[in-house]
Amino acid sequence: MQPVRGTIARTLALFLGIFTAWIAGAEPVLPTYATHELLEIDSVKFDWHDESRKRDVPVKIYFPRQHDRSYPVILFSHGLGGSRENYRYLGEQWAANGYICVHVQHVGSDDAVWRGQARRMEAIRQAANAQNAIARPVDVKFAIDQLEKLNSEGEWKGRLDLDHIGLAGHSFGGQTAFLVGGQRLARRSFADPRVKAIIPMSAAVPELGDLDASYGDVEIPTFLMTGTLDDSPIGGTKATDRRKPFDHLPSETIAYLLIFNGGDHMVFSGRPRAVAKPTDGTFQQFIRISSTAFWDAYLKEDESAKAWLHDGAFQKELGDAGTFEIKN
Repeated sequence: MQPVRGTIARTLALFLGIFTAWIAGAEPVLPTYATHELLEIDSVKFDWHDESRKRDVPVKIYFPRQHDRSYPVILFSHGLGGSRENYRYLGEQWAANGYICVHVQHVGSDDAVWRGQARRMEAIRQAANAQNAIARPVDVKFAIDQLEKLNSEGEWKGRLDLDHIGLAGHSFGGQTAFLVGGQRLARRSFADPRVKAIIPMSAAVPELGDLDASYGDVEIPTFLMTGTLDDSPIGGTKATDRRKPFDHLPSETIAYLLIFNGGDHMVFSGRPRAVAKPTDGTFQQFIRISSTAFWDAYLKEDESAKAWLHDGAFQKELGDAGTFEIKN
């Protein structure tokens, strides 16, 4: 399947779905510790098909135009009702800072479930099922397989550093990141050892079961993000529950927890609001900067980024906007 190309345009775009928008016009930024320059970026779409599951796996890839070296890879898993077009502010942010970012679309829990539906929220709720929860980490595994093929031939040959892969996701996508990172679902493992670090944003928390057992196999660096108003629009996870995975990760796992004071579920999607909250821009800036630092620390092994996170510099910049906790 031939890719569909498109040079990135920063235009205001509003989507009607629950998790289907991005920060319009948000420019990529450098963390304060960084000494490199922002890179010019572009994007491309691939419509991949997993023949073994008879399932399409569309992706959108943000990448640096400069081709003189290979770049670490970050995959992103959207929330319920989203698509590969969403969370663009993160794809652009990470690509401009030297990563190849692959936004995976999950059929069955994407925007197709609500388009044309009179009861959109109900349609989205119906998509929050075990079948889709299980299909998503397999989509990620398949996407990595395709990236390995892409990296072996043609114009993409050697451009992806597949020894350093990260995975992020929001809401249902945050759960996907956790599952690929080692969380067990009904005692079943979906872990992929090719993924070296994860960022689950607003991930759902199991209502039943032993959380120590659920998260006991998450051994890779993990950065959780949430907010004090981060109640789930769908499902039973409350804002106060969001920190539970952090508390139940193995004691030896490197983990970070960022909680925005007054941050809600939608601030991570970057969705423009009819009435913007005065804190949205501040929180989204910290999301871009801190996530970049985490990837730099654990995918690029940048000691200055790790020091920025660990030595209080980030907490000082964060100030009253939130709290930042570190495990190991």
